[in-house]
Amino acid sequence: MDNQYLLVISVPALLLLMVIEMVYYRLHPDERTGGYSARDTAASLAVGIGGSLTDVAYKTVALLMFVGIYELSPFRVHVTWLTFPLILIAQDFLYYWMHREHHLVRVLWAAHVVHHSSLKFNFSTSARQPWTGLTSQFFYIPLAFAGVPAWTIFLCSSVIMLSQFWIHTERFPRLPDRIEHVINTPSNHRVHHASQGDYLDRNFGGIFMIWDRVFGTYAHETGRPIYGLTKNIDTFNPLRIATHEYGAIARDMKLAAGWRQRLGVLVNRPGWFEEQRARAAGAGANRSAQNSLS
Repeated sequence: MDNQYLLVISVPALLLLMVIEMVYYRLHPDERTGGYSARDTAASLAVGIGGSLTDVAYKTVALLMFVGIYELSPFRVHVTWLTFPLILIAQDFLYYWMHREHHLVRVLWAAHVVHHSSLKFNFSTSARQPWTGLTSQFFYIPLAFAGVPAWTIFLCSSVIMLSQFWIHTERFPRLPDRIEHVINTPSNHRVHHASQGDYLDRNFGGIFMIWDRVFGTYAHETGRPIYGLTKNIDTFNPLRIATHEYGAIARDMKLAAGWRQRLGVLVNRPGWFEEQRARAAGAGANRSAQNSLS
């Protein structure tokens, strides 16, 4: 596939940039972040390799899906140098919604959480990609139905992904607002990877930040982000990094009271089930206290 070729030929350049950033950290240490950690970097690269292998399988399924929808669609988009930028913008818009829903729907978050699991934020972090990425492809179905060829969808996807490599760094300062408000930058993406306060679930855009500003999910970088998850998993095991949230979902579904709550575990935002249990425990404690007083 064209997109796979683009990603493969980019690997040497991405690895070179990673080495340059490592050397920079060695020459200019940062006590706040510690720069790179050997175990963290090895885990990120291992997860990236695993994700590349599974990528072949789910992209094959997605290819068949896009081709089938394209053939059934009455529409056709002729891809030219003039129309390709418009298709890329349209796909970036769909990427925004895909990315946003992968944060807000727990069964989707189970795939995407892999990318947010590192306590570091450097070029190697970008390698932490899902092993179960088929769910992201469903959001691009409207393009196939609109008559966009499958190869174009995959190529735009690669462009959007590659455009985000350079934003995984702390060594790049915040740019003027006229730039930060339009495109994704290291400062915008540092906010996205943060795990605290008003930074949570912000800045979902791929290439453009315009979507976040329009739909109310944009946040400025006003203080140093704390990276990782709200509950970190404390492991460098690639298999656990890639699958831990699915295990947590299975445990919560066992504890759920009935099928409605089990469905809620899957489709509500991460943390919803814990809040439900805490609310139920609080209500139970209140009833016990009232009974003891009566």
